[in-house]
Amino acid sequence: MRIAVYPGTFDPLTNGHLDILDRAAALFDRVIIAVASDSNKDTLFNLNERQELLKYELRKMGNVEVTSFDGLTVDFARQSGAVALIRGLRAMTDFEYEFQLALMNKKLAPDIETVFLMTKSDYSFISSSAIKWAASLGGCIAEFVPPNVEKAIMEKNKNKVV
Repeated sequence: MRIAVYPGTFDPLTNGHLDILDRAAALFDRVIIAVASDSNKDTLFNLNERQELLKYELRKMGNVEVTSFDGLTVDFARQSGAVALIRGLRAMTDFEYEFQLALMNKKLAPDIETVFLMTKSDYSFISSSAIKWAASLGGCIAEFVPPNVEKAIMEKNKNKVV
């Protein structure tokens, strides 16, 4: 069985993430969505919320599972029996960062490959940060995220103390 790990903070899950995931699920027997618990990012959703939003959206995908991890991604991948890490690319700025990360991961775990998947051009400008920013200012984000995620973001913003 060929297992891949798709790591990230997924804060929030976007249609771009889903695009990458759909294609990764077609390439591998099993894909583990690994939600980073020790991210240095300031997240809108806590770890449990991010996992629940993902699980709801992916409930019909038979070869995909959602879990969390902390520490090095390659250590988690090795413990999971993965042969590859999935990384999504939107633009050249993503590539430079991801390339450096892939080289470091290859040094740490030569047995685990990094597979880069380009997002569809429709999603090339979507970032979780931009979505959170637009939503915080009352912008419509419906075309960028699944409906359950849009609802959760709007609820968070409604309850935000200014």
